[in-house]
Amino acid sequence: MDEQALIASARAGNTSAFNTLVRTYQDMAYNVAYRVLGQPDAAADAAQEAFLAAYRALPAFRGGSFKAWLLRIVTNACYDQLRMQKRRPQVALEDAVEDPDYASSLTDPGESPEDALLRQDLAQAISTAIAKLPFDQRLVLVLSDIQGLSYDEIATVTGASLGTVKSRLSRARARVRDYLMRGKEPLAL
Repeated sequence: MDEQALIASARAGNTSAFNTLVRTYQDMAYNVAYRVLGQPDAAADAAQEAFLAAYRALPAFRGGSFKAWLLRIVTNACYDQLRMQKRRPQVALEDAVEDPDYASSLTDPGESPEDALLRQDLAQAISTAIAKLPFDQRLVLVLSDIQGLSYDEIATVTGASLGTVKSRLSRARARVRDYLMRGKEPLAL
């Protein structure tokens, strides 16, 4: 895939080329939005809004890293979702009721129930710790430790300086570590 050719074609109005870019980056965009927002529906909405905004703003794209540019738009869509949630907090009915059949299908048949419970507890504790971080620290942690972006890419996505990115990431990791260490028993697998 020649990304630059796809971008040029999409800028010229070729929706098929833009759709190829969407297919390439949709999982990453949703994953970032989900890790930042913590709710599947809000993340899907943010990712969709980001792609719509990217399509509208494509003529203004000045080159460089398309991935970083797109992630910046996803970040802005997440900010918008968080602002909307603060104004109108809601709980979806789907979130209020857990489907036990669905949860059981996610476990490894070779994994013992104790190991599965420990893994789920640890994953929940980590998700809770990440959700408690301030937005800027949460975003940097997700982009670095979950998405694997470099410090330079994170600086481009967030619009922060390299030193600020490193500082936020260090603080975020320390807060997550402190949160996990405050638990009643050590979490280990």
